Amino acid sequence: MEVVFEDNHVLVVIKPQNVPSQADESKDKDMLTLCKEYLKEKYNKPGEAYCGLVHRLDRPTGGLMVFAKTSKCAERLSKQIREGETQKEYLTVVVGTPKYETDYLVNYLKKDEKNNVVKVVPQLETGAKKAELVYKVLDKTDKLSLVKCDLLTGRSHQIRVQMKNINCPVFGDVKYGGDILKGWNLALWSYKLCFKHPITNQILTFVCYPPEDEMPWKYFNFAKVK
Repeated sequence: MEVVFEDNHVLVVIKPQNVPSQADESKDKDMLTLCKEYLKEKYNKPGEAYCGLVHRLDRPTGGLMVFAKTSKCAERLSKQIREGETQKEYLTVVVGTPKYETDYLVNYLKKDEKNNVVKVVPQLETGAKKAELVYKVLDKTDKLSLVKCDLLTGRSHQIRVQMKNINCPVFGDVKYGGDILKGWNLALWSYKLCFKHPITNQILTFVCYPPEDEMPWKYFNFAKVK
């Protein structure tokens, strides 16, 4: 875990890939626990340090996350996220090339909790939730494309499912058909996070690029990311 920014109110960190955002059935060390341990050690706190989880990243996804250091900040950040006042942009490598260089995607998604799989379903189906994103193709090779996704909603597996739905699954995605080469991490990275500071109201923007020398990121020109 790498700390990008910290003050008395918020903690912005880089989540490594394949680390859960919070404790799950695997019992593997999770980001919330790691942040609490970091705060407890840094400030020599007796007992458990407070750290508020205000949003999540899928376990295979890496990149920027913000945590709250007080309950007041957690409430305010959660409200921002719930009301769509934060900006979350992702970089992904998808298999193939989308039909359009840029597009607005809207689908209705439903999660199968038992199997942890999300599907595109009709709007009126019980449990369907609206999912919106805007994507832009930044660079491409013969078989892969580097794509920026601006999330307008925050649904489970949203980018993975919506890109799969246009026949461009995320590279390395075993669950949704992007594992054309076996054994590689999911090529999905939370690279830009913008939110209003819960106390000062200052607009904070953070940018963190994926490991550019690793597969499949190494095939693309990150100078084209804007």
